[in-house]
Amino acid sequence: MAQHTIRDILLSPGLSLTPSEERIVQLLLADYPTLGLGTATNLAKKAGVSDATVVRLAVKLGFEGFPDLQRKLLAEVEARLHSPLLMMETKRPTGGEAMIAESYLHAVSEAIDRTVSATPGATYERAARLVLETKGKVALLGGRFSRHLAGMLSGYLIQMRPGVLDLGAISAQSFDMLLDLGKKDLLIVFDYRRYQADVVSFSQQAAAQGVSIILFTDLWLSPIADQAELTIICPLEVPSPYDTMAPAMAQVEALATQILASIDETTRKRIERVEKIRHDNGVTLDTEQTGTRPATRDFPGPKSTKQG
Repeated sequence: MAQHTIRDILLSPGLSLTPSEERIVQLLLADYPTLGLGTATNLAKKAGVSDATVVRLAVKLGFEGFPDLQRKLLAEVEARLHSPLLMMETKRPTGGEAMIAESYLHAVSEAIDRTVSATPGATYERAARLVLETKGKVALLGGRFSRHLAGMLSGYLIQMRPGVLDLGAISAQSFDMLLDLGKKDLLIVFDYRRYQADVVSFSQQAAAQGVSIILFTDLWLSPIADQAELTIICPLEVPSPYDTMAPAMAQVEALATQILASIDETTRKRIERVEKIRHDNGVTLDTEQTGTRPATRDFPGPKSTKQG
């Protein structure tokens, strides 16, 4: 164990975790090492679990208990305090107004870097299996801003499987959809601080009907985390009054990539049918002029393989 950091242990691919333990691990990774230096009670409260769950996780990771884990973590911190690398990591760009945008972009990049270690790869694998193996519908829901992330993910998923439903901007009428959701269905929710009351209410009612939930949220955890089968978290803080959605968007693309890596022949044929429909209807500008809809003008530059 001495040869590995606690971060290495938390990211171990062979680690078998319960959903509650996984939430603790995600929080520890997202705010590493600071959160692990507090009390077990504080960590348990943030993760929405019991103190005993935190202690059991520490033992599962190979420690004698949570205090033993903290001692190892403190040793890591002390070692880093003597490293030039720490000084490099703590520096931030400074400057006048001309540097604001550049500084912001650097902060976003750092938030994405933290996102990589915040969520173990096994979490994306589990989410991909849930999406592909769900027998019923896959509904997607988000708040005022995050609903655009839900729409983006639904755009990917509709190519990969049937029964994808983007609920869009939630309204009173949206709650009628609860009539058609049940134990065979999956709800993918995006909910970040300030958590949206109607999104939380819809999700909680869906969970009460047996709907499985995948939740995308922040380090502080939407109330929906209590009902979610799988929770994917990311840091959002940047030097701006608005939280950044860039890490969450990267997670959406990461999940889509994870799903594509495990598609079967049925899914492949579905994607081929989608491409044929787009081709037959001249959806994109690079559609070959073999159908009944000739292009109205030529555009310079190479043909792109990226989908519109």
